[in-house]
Amino acid sequence: MALGFANSGERPCPCGSGDPLLQCCGPLHRGRLKAETAEQLMRSRYSAYALSEVDYLIATHPDAASAAAERKRELRASCRQTRWHGLKVLASEAGCSDDLEGTVRFEAVFSAGGQRHVLKEHSLFRRRNGAATGEWLYIRSLD
Repeated sequence: MALGFANSGERPCPCGSGDPLLQCCGPLHRGRLKAETAEQLMRSRYSAYALSEVDYLIATHPDAASAAAERKRELRASCRQTRWHGLKVLASEAGCSDDLEGTVRFEAVFSAGGQRHVLKEHSLFRRRNGAATGEWLYIRSLD
């Protein structure tokens, strides 16, 4: 089969896990599964940026200050202008399945405007409504 015709779900997930997209971040993007840890949510959000999964990015980052339509427009524009090349998780603190909060430190390599960049971030994640059964949400950068 020609490379361009391969099922996109069979390709490796952009998050760098080595697993196929259909068995890694794809089910999270489609709402079939919820992230079990803060790191899993962070990886799935990275993949969502790489794959232009704008609705997932909005659903996993509460932002009452901006209208959803405006956020969607801004994210789509950003996704069109950015190419993501790789993710490296440097550290995770807490954020396990029985935690309410956690942090993840990572580096993500991307290109924009014809230049290569490295995004370094220490991210905060919390469970929705502070409940142990709430899904993980990206809150903000701690840097």
